[in-house]
Amino acid sequence: MKWTRLIVLATLITFSSIASEFDDTPKLAEQGVVSSQYNLGVMYYNGQGVPQDYKQAIKWFTKAAEQGGTEAQYALGMMYGKGQGVPQDYKQAVKWYRKAAEQGEAIAQYELGIMYYNGQGVTQSNKQAVKWYTKTAVQGYTDAQVVLGMMYDTGHGAPQDYKQAVKWYRKAAEQGVATAQHGLGGMYANGHGVPQDYKQAVKFYRKAAEQGFVLSQYNLGLVYANGHGVIQSNKQSYIWNAIAAVNGHEGAAKNRDIFAKSLSPKALGEAQEEAAKIYDKINSTK
Repeated sequence: MKWTRLIVLATLITFSSIASEFDDTPKLAEQGVVSSQYNLGVMYYNGQGVPQDYKQAIKWFTKAAEQGGTEAQYALGMMYGKGQGVPQDYKQAVKWYRKAAEQGEAIAQYELGIMYYNGQGVTQSNKQAVKWYTKTAVQGYTDAQVVLGMMYDTGHGAPQDYKQAVKWYRKAAEQGVATAQHGLGGMYANGHGVPQDYKQAVKFYRKAAEQGFVLSQYNLGLVYANGHGVIQSNKQSYIWNAIAAVNGHEGAAKNRDIFAKSLSPKALGEAQEEAAKIYDKINSTK
């Protein structure tokens, strides 16, 4: 399987709030100021204060990148990888990601890891992918922490190592990442890399479920059905299966209907009302 990217081009300066900086950027860029060259590239990329123009963005990112600007190097890698303003060229993407990655730019390290994992612009290498994911993960980059957790958990791209999976899931989970919270819940539920502990599993499933993570919502329905780490409750199982079903989980929809039959009309009405409140609360915080 291939890892997908979360592409984000960060704007370091909000020009609309500081008019003088907005006005001076083109002049300073022409004078060779790296940060201004990068920011002018961002302006052209986003169409911020100027017409959107990927070719102009490439021009100014290149000028900054050639002077060692890591944000610009990352931006060039991204644009070559997507074919924005230039023909798509994975080798050029790798070239610029590597330049930024070798200077410690976390998102470039992550992207370089993806290129190695997918064999885009380089010879496919799981070892190199893990190397670059790890470099960015130790800087606290949660996407890489989750990917490492999944790789060590499943044994896809790295030797299966549940303790390493727990380590990386936990780091991302502690930063509030729902995917990692769900993964960590699974490790506790199955006793992989940690002693089996259903209460801890429920804790992390709930954290992810309350962020709208449908698989954790479904798993909460299961633990309530079976009384694992919680007091067995058909009503609570109905509630979480109902929420997961609304979010498109087919198995949860079947379970919801099964548990609906086990509840009295009054209890079912209460469960439906509570499910609706929880669902609304989850979606109000997204």
